[in-house]
Amino acid sequence: MFSTLGIHQRKLLLVFGLAIGGLVGSLIMGDAKQWAEIDWLDVLGEGGTAIALAVWMMLILGSRPAGRVTDLLTLGLGFMFLAMWQDNLDEFIRLPAEQFWDQWLESGAMPVGVMLLTYGLVHWHQEQLSINQQLRKREQLFREHRFIDNLTQLGRVDYLKEQLQGVMTQLPAQKMVLLMVDVDRFAEVNRLHGHREGDALLYELSELMLLNLRQDDLICRYAADRFAVLLPDTGVDKGKSIAAELSRAVQHFAYKHKTSGETLYQTISIGLADWQGEPSDLLIKRANQALANAKSGSGFGEVA
Repeated sequence: MFSTLGIHQRKLLLVFGLAIGGLVGSLIMGDAKQWAEIDWLDVLGEGGTAIALAVWMMLILGSRPAGRVTDLLTLGLGFMFLAMWQDNLDEFIRLPAEQFWDQWLESGAMPVGVMLLTYGLVHWHQEQLSINQQLRKREQLFREHRFIDNLTQLGRVDYLKEQLQGVMTQLPAQKMVLLMVDVDRFAEVNRLHGHREGDALLYELSELMLLNLRQDDLICRYAADRFAVLLPDTGVDKGKSIAAELSRAVQHFAYKHKTSGETLYQTISIGLADWQGEPSDLLIKRANQALANAKSGSGFGEVA
């Protein structure tokens, strides 16, 4: 979180600089109230709201990249924070009536902040819809973090079985293809370049394959360097076409070594099994057998 805050230094300096400026200005131009004059209920409400707005702003900046949506959300919360901050200062400091800036900051900053925050939330909503559309290839029907692989952020084999069972139960007449994808000579990558480099390669390959699938397709990490790809509403011919596209995408992917910058080209082997009404475990078994046939064939990336 703190590393991400570093890219938002200017926004933080602007908001908290204005807050400190308001405090200094109030101290210079106003007089401190007597202890008995302070309404502590207002202090609790207004001060607590100001603190909550500041925390929300920090959480947003600590979890988002720079960009228009982040700027809008920050400015909206920042203006609202400044309004509540200045309102809270008035509980401790009495300003002369002719000091118009105090009233403007209290009354003007809040509606401006609300409008900016609302506009930012609209764009954030659109952003989330786009992200969710991409996530559908990872998590087809629901999100279960206990089913997510920590390295690739794809579903694990348990999640794959859950989705297969759901499709088989709800759409028993639908065509479906299951691909088993294995990275060729991956053990050699780990041996020559180390497991950390191998993990980075697996993650980037998973992202590459994800980008080359359709919206309703699902990719999961089956085990180690093996991935399972579920292609709903798909026949054998279309499944072979998608498998060939995945193979070409990986073959032309120029992965760069994180330390040396060396290019490491990879290939994959793919086994294909179309659903013939059997239970999910048998479909997975046939796909694995097809993969074994492909790996023992005349070339890499063959579809059995």
